[in-house]
Amino acid sequence: MWFSRKQGVRSATAAEAASGKSVTGQVTTKSRGDAAEAAALHHLQQAGLTLVEANYRTPGRGGGEIDLILRARDGTLVFVEVRQRASQSHGGAAASIGAVKQQRIIFAARHYLMRFASLPPCRFDVVLVEGALQAGDPARIEWVQGAFDAS
Repeated sequence: MWFSRKQGVRSATAAEAASGKSVTGQVTTKSRGDAAEAAALHHLQQAGLTLVEANYRTPGRGGGEIDLILRARDGTLVFVEVRQRASQSHGGAAASIGAVKQQRIIFAARHYLMRFASLPPCRFDVVLVEGALQAGDPARIEWVQGAFDAS
């Protein structure tokens, strides 16, 4: 969580991120997104993937961001976009990943892969988190492997 210099800078604890509330106790879009990413990461780690990097951003304006980069047991590098929606009223989380968003993720993945001498196998997954992330109202998590490709 970010605050002004007067208030100081403080990161959210895992419990705060999972609750969907900011450090000040308010539920914000950022805190809901952080909670969704934490839930998605936990889900993927339970499935055997290993975290490589979180919230990878390309330098400069107009680049892209990858929510989670993980490695599968077979060595595949998995670029994961996490989408959270509280309801299905606007098509749900899956409907929010259009062609432009996919291109930004692909751009960021290509930038990330420039550090490798030889390219590992890669894929683009999406984790959809539907519903609120609050006690008593569990979210439904759907993991879509190979959701799109870079072609």
